[in-house]
Amino acid sequence: MTSAAATLEMVNSASGLADYLAAVEERLAVAIASHPGVVADVGADALAAGGKRLRPALTFLSAPAGLPASVAAGVAVELVHQATLVHDDLIDGAHVRRGHAAAWTSHGAAAARAAGDYLFARAFAELAATGDLAAVAVLAEASLALARGEAMQRRQRYDPDTAIDRYLERCALKTGKLFEAACVLGGGSGEYGLLLGIAFQIADDILDCTGDTIETGKVPGIDLRDGTPTLPLLLAAQLDPVVRTALAGGPLEGVLVRVAQSGALERSREVALDYARKAREALDGPGSSSGCRAELEALADAVVIRTG
Repeated sequence: MTSAAATLEMVNSASGLADYLAAVEERLAVAIASHPGVVADVGADALAAGGKRLRPALTFLSAPAGLPASVAAGVAVELVHQATLVHDDLIDGAHVRRGHAAAWTSHGAAAARAAGDYLFARAFAELAATGDLAAVAVLAEASLALARGEAMQRRQRYDPDTAIDRYLERCALKTGKLFEAACVLGGGSGEYGLLLGIAFQIADDILDCTGDTIETGKVPGIDLRDGTPTLPLLLAAQLDPVVRTALAGGPLEGVLVRVAQSGALERSREVALDYARKAREALDGPGSSSGCRAELEALADAVVIRTG
């Protein structure tokens, strides 16, 4: 298997992608600045922290051969994503995002909450301006799924008996549905996006157990400290009572080492790879007429083998 960096370089070299993402970036800045004030400043800081812009890239890569990808759609999915990050950091009490201070720590909880709402609103304003009501409906469904996924995560906290199927459902709601929306808004396969998003989230949860802050932009072990049951933590808890106790809110010292020793990381990676495989297979299904088939296949590998 090639390295994540090499695979992503291949994806990023897709003809027209760089110009598309530049147009998205320019429009993001304009959208955020449309109503100057504190919330716009917080939103601008969130965007300035960078990120992979993976969801807009999916919109571009999903466009049928010969048809241009919608910049408004790419902007909208990224704004929804940024809104969720601002809100998630506030809800979770996370102090770091991509190596920068989280919005709420710099501007206060009230400003961060309002800024997240503003980013959501701007996302729908961008799509509504196109007059495409079907696109607005797609994004609305994804946003509803995000809220349902967050509520599910709250209910599952500190529960080491969370069923794996329920965890995977949460991954689909919190991550997969926005990936799905990005692909559908581009004109491609929503099934590919949903499966890719689940693979991406599992890989993210593995990185939370193993990642370097410099690489991931987040302090490792957040899920364990928050009592969020992820696949590697649940699999390790099935084998190790110390991990089980920690996930239920008990002592945390040395637990990530025990998770690694349990083999749960490798087992979780296999599940992520299986979802990536299913995502590639979905490109053979209906609604898959992208002119960037090779890049979408490569991306399915890259989201699992990445280090940040």
